[in-house]
Amino acid sequence: MEFYLKDNGMRTEFDYGTLSVSGNEEFGFRPFQLMVASIAGCSGSVFRKILDKQRTDYDDLIIHADVERNAKEANRIERITLKYTIKGHRLNPEKLERNLALSRKNCSMIRSVEDSIKIEESLEIVELSR
Repeated sequence: MEFYLKDNGMRTEFDYGTLSVSGNEEFGFRPFQLMVASIAGCSGSVFRKILDKQRTDYDDLIIHADVERNAKEANRIERITLKYTIKGHRLNPEKLERNLALSRKNCSMIRSVEDSIKIEESLEIVELSR
């Protein structure tokens, strides 16, 4: 990857488009937003892959992320709380919890920051009727 300086941040090009990064939301994604998106995106993708491999019947998966930052320490990310909401039919809560734990073990982004950022996860199951 190559990053290029622009007036209000940095930009880089990917096959699917341009990514602008800036400390100011008016000019691009803020670095902490990208960090949280990477962690939630990786974790959600691994979780989904496990669910699909096990043929779990679900209709939707939503991840809500809350971020706690420390203003006294360069506004570093201290904690990310990920709340997974899975909607489906005849979902097995114990199996889903095991799968979420397995996804955490196999998510490269969580594994990369787990010694410096506290990552907390919770699972809400919404049983849909047919």
